[in-house]
Amino acid sequence: MSHLWDLASIQPNREIVLPGETIPALFWNAVRQRGPSTWLRQKHLGLWRSWSWDQTGQAVREIAGGLLSLGLAKGECASILANTVIEWVWADLAVLSCGGVSNGIYPTDAASQVHYLCQDSRTRILFVEDDEQLDKALEVRSQLPDLRKIVVFDMEGLHQLDDEGILSLEGLRALGRDYLAQHPDELQQRIAACQPQDLAILVYTSGTTGKPKGAMHLHAGLVYTLHGFNTLVAQYESDERMCFLPLCHIAERMGGEYFALYTGAKLNFVENPETIPENVREIAPTVFTGVPRVWEKFYSGVMISLKEAGAVQQAAYRWAIGVGTAIANRVLDGQTVGTWLKFKFVLAQWLALNNVRKLIGIHRARYLVTGAAPISPDLVRWYLALGVPMLEVWGMTETCGASTGVPAERMKPGSIGPAAAFNEVRLDPATGEILVRGKNVFAGYLNQPEKTAEAIDADGWLHTGDVGVMDADGYFRITDRMKDIIITAGGKNVTPSELENDLKFSPYITDAVVIGDKRPYLTVIIMIDHENVEKFAQDQDVPFSNYASLTRASAVQELIQGEVDRVNRKFARVEQIKKFFLLENQLTAEDEELTPTMKLKRKLVEKKYAAPIEAMYR
Repeated sequence: MSHLWDLASIQPNREIVLPGETIPALFWNAVRQRGPSTWLRQKHLGLWRSWSWDQTGQAVREIAGGLLSLGLAKGECASILANTVIEWVWADLAVLSCGGVSNGIYPTDAASQVHYLCQDSRTRILFVEDDEQLDKALEVRSQLPDLRKIVVFDMEGLHQLDDEGILSLEGLRALGRDYLAQHPDELQQRIAACQPQDLAILVYTSGTTGKPKGAMHLHAGLVYTLHGFNTLVAQYESDERMCFLPLCHIAERMGGEYFALYTGAKLNFVENPETIPENVREIAPTVFTGVPRVWEKFYSGVMISLKEAGAVQQAAYRWAIGVGTAIANRVLDGQTVGTWLKFKFVLAQWLALNNVRKLIGIHRARYLVTGAAPISPDLVRWYLALGVPMLEVWGMTETCGASTGVPAERMKPGSIGPAAAFNEVRLDPATGEILVRGKNVFAGYLNQPEKTAEAIDADGWLHTGDVGVMDADGYFRITDRMKDIIITAGGKNVTPSELENDLKFSPYITDAVVIGDKRPYLTVIIMIDHENVEKFAQDQDVPFSNYASLTRASAVQELIQGEVDRVNRKFARVEQIKKFFLLENQLTAEDEELTPTMKLKRKLVEKKYAAPIEAMYR
């Protein structure tokens, strides 16, 4: 781990570390170069299993052969409906090796969404994880005339299934072995025929304001962006990453799977979403990319643990984090850190900070990366005070991931950094909208030329919909989404994300949506952190019978009011929140109010909870 006062040691790498102009070319070159070295690890039934590059290559080769035997032609689409598991990566790389187009579907999507995505992409082969996902596919199969075969990763509970349209992954691999024995050169010919300008992957946007749009990314754009990622912050074969975000999201697909493929970093898959905290501590990644929800959850866990600690431990933490904060402030201000302060930090690490990092699982981390949504600057400072730099990046599905990034040697919490060297970023002088131009920008929306024309102007600038400002050093800061800016009845412009980020810094609040457009004052809808609020209620002997009664308890209402008051003190009177409403349903990714990355959908929430919102204005 780098010294907190020597962040310049986290350097970018501008060399091409792996040859290849397409994703299949990169992968098969990696297999040849790194053969026996471990690439993938996954925990199953309590045991970790490893796959070398050679073993991964064998699995991908057999699956690709199976796809060829099923007649998957160059340019045809195969979709993957599964959680983040190793088989996802195998299927993805096999589809691309055949010259096909790979598309991911969120495992939380309903059958109707699976139907739309498969129909829109004209999916020929559908990979599903298990019987739960298979049920969705079977519900809509009769409405998908292009669908030739469904391939199931995990056949547990399905061994008696007799359906010629369904095949197990092992069955597909067996087909592939036989097919490649009879056609030994076909797969290599397909790989060689794959060109940089070919369509590689589809990444569907969440579709909170209409039907999802399939963002098209070419091989050239993917490879170009991977080269660029290493110029933001370099990653090496010695690094270990954790793969746990949805692979159909651009962040894990590019920043996890493909970036690890390019750099050779080891990719560790968690057992399941519930075991993430335990798996992080086991893996202890050296490079850790997460969304704000993850960092907020870790922070709240530490805060709750501290409340249960003894007085001596609490005092040791307060002193240690104070030392870490003093150093972090000097580093952020570009000042040198004296010998005495360095000595105190070593002591602070020994007393408390090392234990906090181990509790989270970031004790080996060289740096942390946060993106996909705004994060509280105070949270970035807290991780830096622990001794681990957190670098914020910004981008979107249409920019193939990160377009800006905060350099380690000059961090600015609250900023998304300057434009990455591989693309141009500027502000629209009339609206303040952030515009992006470069080879990393997507090729358009599948089957929606009018939406493509709305997104990319005649000069090639992508209109992102994010509004921001730029300082004298060229660092950008997101102020809000263009469509989310609130103008109160009094004419005051309010950026709700600032208030929402401060609220989410609380260990008792998971998410928040500020309301107030054309209203006399601001209100907020809050989703509580169930685990932490439940523990608070138990510690305070607050009676409750279920989630709804927990949110209605007067002690819980007072607890959240205190958190709202804490945030209000940072803002002018006209920007303060006057009332709040707690969601009484415990939401999961399956609920329509949440995106697959567990963010509340603002417009849907405002519409669905119109009645309680109106009640706050009576």
